[in-house]
Amino acid sequence: MVRPAPRRATLEDVARIAGVSRSTASRVIAGYGAASETARDRVVAAAVRLGYAPDPAARALASGTGVRLVVAVAGWAPDVLHDPYVDRVVRAAAEVCALREVGVSLEWLPLHAPARLSRLAEDRGVRGVLLVNTTEPILEAVPAALTGRVVSIGVGSRSVPSFDVDNGGATRSIVGHLQGSGRRRIAMITGPEWMPCTRRPVAAYHEVMTAAGLPIRLVPGDFTAAGGRAAMLTILHRWPDTDAVFANSDAMALGALAALRRRGIGTPGDIAVAGFDDVPFAGLSAPALTTASHPVERIATAAAAAALDRARVPPATAYPSELVLRESA
Repeated sequence: MVRPAPRRATLEDVARIAGVSRSTASRVIAGYGAASETARDRVVAAAVRLGYAPDPAARALASGTGVRLVVAVAGWAPDVLHDPYVDRVVRAAAEVCALREVGVSLEWLPLHAPARLSRLAEDRGVRGVLLVNTTEPILEAVPAALTGRVVSIGVGSRSVPSFDVDNGGATRSIVGHLQGSGRRRIAMITGPEWMPCTRRPVAAYHEVMTAAGLPIRLVPGDFTAAGGRAAMLTILHRWPDTDAVFANSDAMALGALAALRRRGIGTPGDIAVAGFDDVPFAGLSAPALTTASHPVERIATAAAAAALDRARVPPATAYPSELVLRESA
């Protein structure tokens, strides 16, 4: 005959044995709130007698320390969550969370409604918040209740520390390499204008091109391959003498390469192409893509740990990018 497993003691059992209310027992077990010394002694004695062990998740919810990290990705529409970059951030954050026995959740943060952050601040299950694609209005909307447990991948503020790649330095390296190889009519495909992280590469491109006395040729992009193809066609139409293109993401650079192949334009012979990110496919394209590294996993790991541990970190942490030379430029 198989005997049923003994029933696990509950908080109600502790309260009954101690002769106190459930709320009093909860306050004593959680370690916060008012309770007399006599009540505390009786609750502790009852818990020891029954072998009561509070569920870690329940204890975290009761104390407000939280059970999950929220990765909040800003964008105009929910499809921003399908960006492969977001996948890399979430995977790295999940590994950090696993070591701390907390969960991770992914949420869309609408650009038109940054005040939704207040809901996260009020949620006792939220241990930390990791902002992605952060903008100035979002930083302004961060509630004071999140201070110390919210960090940003991108721009930050006095109360929200930031972790990001030095994409300005990467741009200087790439454009400098293109100039060093003899290119003089270098166009740039930028990122979405609403994203502050795209401003540094544009400023760096302006700086390097102006210092060399070369023309500025900017075309907006959206970090997608389709956007890169469209931008490349715009460049060919507007400046047919262009001899190099730097795209502010590998996805756009790969789209630009596809547009050039379809037009029968050689790379790098006719037009050199370089990107940024060093995604896995960059080394497999034809020709293999010259780019600069983007240590997304390192950045997301450090950012997630800072949010969960409520660690004191510098206001801004920048990670270096390395030039990766291949066949396209």
